[in-house]
Parts: sequence; structure tokens; C-alpha cells
Amino acid sequence: MVDKNRKATLTIDGRSWDLPMRSPTVGPDVIDIRKLYGEADVFTYDPGFTSTASCASTITYIDGDAGELLYRGYPIEQLAERSHFLEVCFLLLYGDLPNAAQLEDFENRVTRHTMLHEQIQYFFRGFRRDAHPMATMVGVVGAMSAFYHDSTDINDPWQREVAAIRMIAKLPTIAAWAYKYSIGQPFVYPRNDLDYASNFLRMCFAVPTEEYEVNPVLSRAMDRIMTLHADHEQNASTSTVRLAGSSGANPFACVAAGIACLWGPAHGGANQACLEMLREIGSVGRIPEFIRRAKDKDDPFRLMGFGHRVYKNFDPRAKVMKQSADEVLGLLGVENNPLLQVAKELERIALEDAYFIDKKLYPNVDFYSGIILEAMGFPTAMFTPIFAVSRTVGWISQWKEMIADKDQKIGRPRQLYVGAPRRDYREVEDRS
Repeated sequence: MVDKNRKATLTIDGRSWDLPMRSPTVGPDVIDIRKLYGEADVFTYDPGFTSTASCASTITYIDGDAGELLYRGYPIEQLAERSHFLEVCFLLLYGDLPNAAQLEDFENRVTRHTMLHEQIQYFFRGFRRDAHPMATMVGVVGAMSAFYHDSTDINDPWQREVAAIRMIAKLPTIAAWAYKYSIGQPFVYPRNDLDYASNFLRMCFAVPTEEYEVNPVLSRAMDRIMTLHADHEQNASTSTVRLAGSSGANPFACVAAGIACLWGPAHGGANQACLEMLREIGSVGRIPEFIRRAKDKDDPFRLMGFGHRVYKNFDPRAKVMKQSADEVLGLLGVENNPLLQVAKELERIALEDAYFIDKKLYPNVDFYSGIILEAMGFPTAMFTPIFAVSRTVGWISQWKEMIADKDQKIGRPRQLYVGAPRRDYREVEDRS
């Protein structure tokens, strides 16, 4: 809200302009510069928008210094420990935790939308057999608008609601089928008698020739991974969804854009990069060599999965994820898996070594989620698709909020132009 008793004054060449101050519920105050260009004929310069609030939001709050992540005001630790993913989806979509009747209705609606239009199977088969699952997901999710015409009108609140439920319900099926297609196995249809995480695991690992029982420890770990990744404020992929949505694009196209952005190794690919690093290390005996390299500022090697750009002291999601990692590795064991042995030893060093402690290079959520997914049997190519499944509810919640925001305009960042000034065209024979 605008604080009428406070203002920021900008002075340029002896002229001054008063800029309104806005106060959040929690977090730092914000200077409102929307009228700055019109009044002062200047822009601000902020590469990466790291000091710019692009919107007002009520969904997620991060305090990087305190290591705090809140969904609609609820600490992530409480939700991951006491709630489950579909309840968190309801919270993010609608603003409050559901009562028993609301939760049952929501779970039923999601469960009964998990099947895909049968003709989408042919769309999958248009990809090369070795297509990366993320490439398949970008294409299939973008194509959903060609199959579900009755939920693409963004001006119709009911169609927005149907689109939200459809995407939350169908993204696990799309991701699982992308995986099955990449390994040459038949598609496994969803089942309505399973919970969200168990259904996803079954669609990934079951085969028609035998029964598949989902282990509750693995199902709970997957549910936590989804909960911890459900939203994370205005990150790159969420900002991409909002930017695409600001043009009036349909929700399927917006989420496809978010998936494409998430694919980047600096964003959703971080846990995959972590596992690739563990493979590069190879064995516990080589860890000291790589620790020395990580401490050498002249060596380009960097430890992946440690520290975080936003969280300066610790990643609150990592504390919960460590518990799941311990449970999963306790169930599946690490004795016969050199990769997981390397991960456990690296974790021990990072939590005890003074260099890591001083530099705040703690194991983050990508480190733990990577070793959990590896232990479950997922290839690294599936790590980012699982991230996309988890983040879909955050993207849709942010998209719905943007549509309803009266202050929202089509995204149009400005630039600091440093190219050639105006010059006149010269005929080719006159150019030196």
C-alpha cells in the first residue's frame, strides 16, 4: 500500500521529483517509479531486475537473510512436514488452506482430470525417440490449447479455473509419458485410486507385464519434492509465465513458456548439474582433489548444489529435503552406489569444513533433491521435468493473480541503448 507520509526524492541536475513509497506486508519498502519516465524523462537500469518489483503479489514471500520461505504466510517447513502437495496447491491457488469438504472436492477434481486426450498420444510419437523429456514437455503443453478449446478464454473466470485444474492434473501424466517415450516403454495411464505423488511414480516406473506397488517412503519423498518446489516468488520461469500472460496469451502457452525457461541449467537444471558434478568426481577417494579445486579461485571448477543466490544463511527447503534424503537412502541404501557415497561424504564435509561454513556453502535443495531422484532411479534428464510438474501450480497461481491485477500491463522492459547513434544509409559503392 502507498505510504502517504513517506516519499523518496530524486534529484537530477538541480531538478527534483517526489516518488511514492509503498509498504509491503513484510519485507523491504518499495519506491514506485511508474511515472518516472513520463515526468523526468529517465529510466532506471537494473539488469536481471534484481532490485525491481515487477508486480504486487500475495502468494509467496522469501527472506533470503533469515532463510525463510512462506506460501500465503505459512512457513514451508510446516507445510512440508504436516501438509501434502494437493493441499498446498489449493492454498497457492485460492489463498487459504481448505476445510475437509473443500479439500475432498479439490482432490476429486484434480484426480478426474489426470488422463490426456487420447489423440495427444500421436503428438508424442511425432518426436524423435531420443528427444529430451523437457523438449517433449514444452511441445505437448503448448499443444494443449489445440486439444482443450473450452479453457483458453482468459476473460472467462470459469475457463481459467478449468485450465488451472487441467494443468495441475495433467502435467504429471505428460512428464511420465515423456519419460516412457524416451526409454521406449509403453505409456502407463493414471489411476484414480492413487494419490498425486504415487500416481506419478507408478506412471514412470510401472510396466504392463507386472504389478507395481508404490513404496510409501518414496511417495512421501516425491510429495515433499513437489511441495518444496511449488512456488518461489518471481523467479525466472515465473516471471516468464507472467510476461507471456501479460500479452493475453492462453494459459497453456504461458506455462509452456515457463517450462522452456525452467530448462536452463542456471534455473531448473541445477539439480541435474549437481548430479553431473558427482559423476565427474566419481569416487569418495577423489573428493579431496575436488575440494582443493573448489577452494582455488583460479580454478574454474565450482561445486554445484551448495549455497544459494537468494538464501544467504541456509535454504529452508534443504532442511526438510535432507530428512527425506536420509529416509530414502536408508531405504534404498548407498553401499552399492558410488555416486550416492560421494554425495553423502560431500554433505559431511560441507557441514563441518570451516571453508564451507565461512562461505555459507551449505547443501541446498538442489543437492538433496538430486540425490533423492537418483536413488529412486530417475535419470538426470527427468530432474527438470519433475521440477516443472512441481512448479506448475505456482505458475498458474501467479498467472491467475496477474490476470486479476488491475495495475498489470503488458510487459515492456526498457533498455540502456549503447549502439550507434542515428546515421544515414550509403550506397555500397560509397562505403569504404
